[in-house]
Amino acid sequence: MKNSENGYGWLHITIHWLTALTVLCLFIVGLWMVGLSYYSTWYHRAPLIHQSVGTLLVLLTAFRLFWRAHAGMPTSLSNHKVWEKLVAKIVHGVLYLLIISMFFSGYLIATAKGQPFSFFGLPIPALITGIDNLEDMAADFHEIIAFSIVIIAALHGVAALKHHIIDKDTTLKRMLKPTSTQ
Repeated sequence: MKNSENGYGWLHITIHWLTALTVLCLFIVGLWMVGLSYYSTWYHRAPLIHQSVGTLLVLLTAFRLFWRAHAGMPTSLSNHKVWEKLVAKIVHGVLYLLIISMFFSGYLIATAKGQPFSFFGLPIPALITGIDNLEDMAADFHEIIAFSIVIIAALHGVAALKHHIIDKDTTLKRMLKPTSTQ
């Protein structure tokens, strides 16, 4: 379950791919939602689902950061250049920061009018209200963050493919197959 010096454990790998899938689904649903007509049966239902799944994503990210600190990280491969290691650390940090920021901007959109939002039926109170144009500002920020996450994640994937196809190292394989810690 834990990571080893040579690779990731099954929990880390599962969280990684679950995060990627959730981000992609939330992005696609977000694009779809902005085009909904007020008269669509999904106009009010889709945002509730989007908010709940987005909240799950930030909770998963918090657990992922805890697990990363608890389980440790594999040693970088010896063929990785210093700048590649630095860029990888920056990209991971930026993605975590963007996911957390995405949640807070979504929270501000959902609660800007002083109403709580529903996390699978559990009301989450509005803590910040009464700011002019809060919903619009948060929505603009939310959109910028969404596209930033998708672009950076795509570049992250391209980098993994570069390591696999060009460098012929095990970077990608480490995120596909768990390593035993025994």
